[in-house]
This record gives sequence, C-alpha cells and structure tokens, in this order.
Amino acid sequence: MSTNHPAGTFDLSLELQSGYAFEITFDKDHYPRLRADEPAPLGEDSGPNPARLLAAAVADCLAASLLFCLQKRGQRPTGLGAKVIVEMVRNEARRLRIGHIDVVLRPTLDGASDGLTACLDQFEDFCVVTQSVRQGLDVRVKVEAA
Repeated sequence: MSTNHPAGTFDLSLELQSGYAFEITFDKDHYPRLRADEPAPLGEDSGPNPARLLAAAVADCLAASLLFCLQKRGQRPTGLGAKVIVEMVRNEARRLRIGHIDVVLRPTLDGASDGLTACLDQFEDFCVVTQSVRQGLDVRVKVEAA
C-alpha cells in the first residue's frame, strides 16, 4: 500500500521537430520552449538529451533546497554553483543507463558557516527530484496513435 498522497499535477508536451529533436512546451505560457535532442549517431545534438535534463533537474533541485535551508537560517549566500558528473553504463542487456549522478554544490558564504553545517543533514530530504529519483518512479506509459 502506498503512503503517497496526490498533491497536484503539471503537464508538458513534446512535439517532434526533425530527426530525434523534440520541442518541449511547458504548462505555463511564460516558460520558454526547450529543444531536446539525442547526440550522434541518432540525433544532431542540437539540444540536451533526456539524461542531461534529468541530471540538470537533480542538481537544480539540490541547489534550490540548499539555498532555501541557508536562507531559513539567516544566511544569504553570495553565490551557489554546482558541478554534475553523470556516469553512463550498460546493463546486462547492453542498454544504456545512468549509472550514477555525482553532484557537487559550491555555496559562497560570507562569514560563519553555522547555517551550512545545520543544513548538511537535512537539505537533501527536501529535494523533490533527487528523492524521487532515489526511490524510483512509477512511470506509466501509454501510446496513442494519431
């Protein structure tokens, strides 16, 4: 029995542009459209591929969670960067998969780092994307032919 309770939804859409390039349209008109593409030999590498988008989402969520925690403790970082390294692996069936994602967050703090120390034990727990990926996702797929 699942302990998860629905808290809302959002939607986005993809439309094939050419080759393996898709234009992603988000559910809010003020969000810019995004082009995603596969690297060669499948695509033309004209935009980030899904693995890169997932890695960016994980790192962005972690950075935002850390920033929120720091601000809640009265610290105002003068900067916050992240470096992400993704290792791609092949499974037993030789299918390409994400082996692991390494994220290094680099906050720039003025003064004492008491807030940072307090945040280190808890900020990851508030990152929606990272915690969802760590637990695994229920991805339901449906194909509707036009």
